[in-house]
Amino acid sequence: MSKPMPAVFFGHGNPLNALASNDWTTSWSAIGKQIPRPRAVLAISAHWYLPATLVTAMPTPPTIHDFGGFPRELYEVKYPAPGEPELARHLQKLLAPLPVGLDKQWGLDHGTWSVLCHVFPEANVPVIQLSIDESQPADFHYELAKKLSSLRDEGVLIAGSGNIVHNLHAYAWGSRQVQPLEWAVRFEVRARELLLAGEHKPLIAYDGLGRDAVLSIPTPEHYLPLLYVVAQQREGEIVSFPVEGFDGGSVSMLSVRVG
Repeated sequence: MSKPMPAVFFGHGNPLNALASNDWTTSWSAIGKQIPRPRAVLAISAHWYLPATLVTAMPTPPTIHDFGGFPRELYEVKYPAPGEPELARHLQKLLAPLPVGLDKQWGLDHGTWSVLCHVFPEANVPVIQLSIDESQPADFHYELAKKLSSLRDEGVLIAGSGNIVHNLHAYAWGSRQVQPLEWAVRFEVRARELLLAGEHKPLIAYDGLGRDAVLSIPTPEHYLPLLYVVAQQREGEIVSFPVEGFDGGSVSMLSVRVG
């Protein structure tokens, strides 16, 4: 029996990374070369956050430019990966009896395509997105994600996209790189320790990790995709960090690979 497909959480950061060549995007490209070619990607992006559980189910998902105030060339980026409606219906069955809607309007948002355009630049791997239900607590998302585990044995890459630390109020806007803030570093270090130890409960109940967690996760949408990847860890599987660093002092670019 072949090994299960790894699961990867990507710290996606600024959407301009789609156009950039930097340490982060180079590392994303390396991940695409290192892992087995998946038959499809199931993406859980911070930017599809609404009070429902939906999965994209169109054969040709559009590229969504869900942001404002960026250079014109970013709005011209297209990521024409095909969808896979059959996989979307299969996911519906895996998550039953939870009602999962088949969505034919959303497509691929920048949390997905700004990373995948480096991981799979030819856009020849089918991609579907699963929404994050904003009305549900963190443990709901972790338990839901566990039901997706069998997809890894079917060659599906489960890819979360967000940021472990994401505080734009503290972000240093501009081109000059700044040192990461102390509380941001402390929380990332603590999260790494828990991930390496396989201690998932404190990561789920992250609001119990103190003031550093409050500052690092002022809103949950960028953090919750991590739980979809953490939940994939099986006995004996290692966790590694293929991408590291901070952007603007308060956004962690850490990527987390399971398996």
